[in-house]
Amino acid sequence: MTDETTIPAWVDGRLMPVGKLDAHRRALRHKAVSVFVMAGDRLLIQQRAAGKYHTPGLWANTCCTHPHWGEDGATCAARRLAEELGIEGLTLNPREDIEYRADVGNGLTEHEVVEVFVAEAPADLWIDPNPEEVQAVRWTPLPDLLAEVAAHPDRFTPWLRIYLSDHLPRIFG
Repeated sequence: MTDETTIPAWVDGRLMPVGKLDAHRRALRHKAVSVFVMAGDRLLIQQRAAGKYHTPGLWANTCCTHPHWGEDGATCAARRLAEELGIEGLTLNPREDIEYRADVGNGLTEHEVVEVFVAEAPADLWIDPNPEEVQAVRWTPLPDLLAEVAAHPDRFTPWLRIYLSDHLPRIFG
């Protein structure tokens, strides 16, 4: 389980480049990006691939990741939408940043300062999931997703549960 990706994390009060896995092992506060692609009231969610080093097989928002050291959030969000789902060309609308801390299992912690983006999908949105990243995708009406998360929270990533329970108005307006 190695990951050489370097992400921006705070160490001793300073933003520094840190290995992604190291940041999670040390529970360092670090930068992240989350994207929510909507089609009306329906949200595109993804089931994380079985090979992911944390929260494999759980459902998450459309896309989430960590910017590389020196990469801005919007560039990161567009890059990761393309890498994970083959989605390109959407207008990414920024929302307020969100900070959360969550245990993601195996001694790893996400302590993230998240740049959140929402995009409206055209009716003919082409989706081509990368099987190394994404096991499945589906569109779900937001009210149905809220009910499903309440009934079966163990099927969803900790951050999606936090977004929906604590930050719904900040993300979806």
